[in-house]
Amino acid sequence: MNYHILAKKDLDGFIKELAGNMKVCAPVAKGHNNFAFEEVTSAGEIAINYIPTILPPKKYFMPQREKMLDFDISKDKPEDAAPLEAPELALFGVHTCDLAGIQCLNMVFSERPRDHNYLRRKENVFIIGLECLSYCDGNASCALVGNHFPNGGYDLFFTDLGDSFIVHVNTQKGEELVEGMSMPKASSADLAALDKVREAKKALFHNEIGVGPKTLAGIFDKSLKSKVWQDMGSRCVSCGNCTNVCPTCYCFDMADTINLDMKTGSRNRTWDSCQFETFAAVAGGENFRPERAERQRHRFFRKFKYPLDKFYRPFCTGCGRCTRACMARISLKDTLKALAAETN
Repeated sequence: MNYHILAKKDLDGFIKELAGNMKVCAPVAKGHNNFAFEEVTSAGEIAINYIPTILPPKKYFMPQREKMLDFDISKDKPEDAAPLEAPELALFGVHTCDLAGIQCLNMVFSERPRDHNYLRRKENVFIIGLECLSYCDGNASCALVGNHFPNGGYDLFFTDLGDSFIVHVNTQKGEELVEGMSMPKASSADLAALDKVREAKKALFHNEIGVGPKTLAGIFDKSLKSKVWQDMGSRCVSCGNCTNVCPTCYCFDMADTINLDMKTGSRNRTWDSCQFETFAAVAGGENFRPERAERQRHRFFRKFKYPLDKFYRPFCTGCGRCTRACMARISLKDTLKALAAETN
């Protein structure tokens, strides 16, 4: 595909025209260093320079609570599937760490049995990425997992060049949008400016752990009985914040709710967390991970070991949300450094 250019003064017109065709959601400031994806109708509402939002944009692909079906046990007929809410939606300003998170979820929910609700929503979401040009804070580790530069997963991608944005068109839907808005093509000078911005960015983003994801997988092979997990378990309060804010955590619980007539009801699924004590509990009173240390170890293995074996990529995107949200101040980067130091 190709590159186009959009002057910053024209961003408001771009957002308003987009909002005329579909719902537009973008990062909005919610107080000191807190941001959230919310519906916007103008560029003035958008926080262009932001650290990762409180919740990742996965909330638009897999809602926190979703009705799956309604049922009536007094009737001899199958359950009625609940209407799927999947409106056309544009996500503007998605950072590369969150683009990577959506790519991970796409792989998971495309496996058999496919999650058709997720996949139908995905088809209706138009994704506009926005390059992060400054190291957002000390909690991020996107360079560790190679997510500090764009690597697909978007329809359009904006990079700030100063007075304008250079826009990379990555899909046919993106091409049709920029053609409809008569967005001019980028010049050779614009492309040279993009190269200069990317080169300067390399000095700001670096891997603070000192080892790559593939090396980390070997470290995790040797860490099953590490004292690091016991230390984390003694501090963890099992609140589940780390998994709820993670762009790639996708576990859910399914529950039936019966109405007062004791005949009708609904089946709903909600986000769940492997950090809850009840998560690995089964019939008979057994629990496969009764200790907090075991649950924290499982979480890290689900980011740096198991997905590498299955999907050939880590499921940590480097966004830093788990560290920011942790009530016990457990740091992902500190944990990885401690594990690496143990095995050296």
